[in-house]
Amino acid sequence: MIIEYYHASKYGNGVKVAEEFKRIMTARGVTVNVHHVKKVKPKEIPPADLYVFSSSGRFGKPIGDVRGFLEKAQFAPGTRCAVLTTEMAPLPDKKTGKVSTEEGACQKVLPIMRELLQAKGLKKIAEERVYVLGIKGPLEDGWQNKVQAFAELIPVDGS
Repeated sequence: MIIEYYHASKYGNGVKVAEEFKRIMTARGVTVNVHHVKKVKPKEIPPADLYVFSSSGRFGKPIGDVRGFLEKAQFAPGTRCAVLTTEMAPLPDKKTGKVSTEEGACQKVLPIMRELLQAKGLKKIAEERVYVLGIKGPLEDGWQNKVQAFAELIPVDGS
């Protein structure tokens, strides 16, 4: 099985997540090629069994490089994909002190990525978000466990 993993990482958090995913999947006998979207032409994407897309958030949305990459990339309908984002951890409401559990309340990275991929006709098989505790990091405690759980959602037998 071959996985092409496309990310955009400004402060290195997305790179850490991508490398952990690669380490886990390689141990399962899968080839994972990790690419920064700025270093790949979206119309020259190699064939793969699965594509993983990752973006951090900027002002609550996937960063422009990833949005532009996905808008220009071409895939056959039904191509399998997965999404693994690095998003700012939800902050407590200033009035109530409660942290919103509603999806997209603060960050809309994952919902926007879903829309972009669905518009391309891709079939999403897994998704997860890893939280970043500050603009430059660090990643949340236990982030490796989230990447492990995400990796386990991906069948390696080609099904």
